[in-house]
Amino acid sequence: MISQHIDYKAIFQNTATIAVVGLSPKNERPSNMVARYLLERGYTVIPVNPGHDQILGQRCRKSLADIEEQVDIVDIFRKSAELMPIVEAAVAIGAKVIWMQLGLVHEEAAAYARAHGLTVIMDRCLKVDHQAIMER
Repeated sequence: MISQHIDYKAIFQNTATIAVVGLSPKNERPSNMVARYLLERGYTVIPVNPGHDQILGQRCRKSLADIEEQVDIVDIFRKSAELMPIVEAAVAIGAKVIWMQLGLVHEEAAAYARAHGLTVIMDRCLKVDHQAIMER
């Protein structure tokens, strides 16, 4: 269900901080490539990975609840079964956008986020969309 109009350019222009849930320390992993790209574009990236203290030179947080800063986008690289609690936490911290990476679709979590005023993007790559919209 993609009925809501999404102004990707406005999202990118109005975003400063992106929490990447499931950010891997391995350079070859998609989450790492996306986060590295975002850092290179000047965004503040907050890794959310309880197994690490630091990734890409950024201090890791064990969960979204551990983030003190205002988060604009929560970019999720986790299994679909784990999405609902992540989305609930994103709502609780006042995030503006839920971004479920390629292959991730969870209609119930999306409906919950939308009901709380968040924009929801599913089954899309933030890096690919940013390149296509902001770097043409």
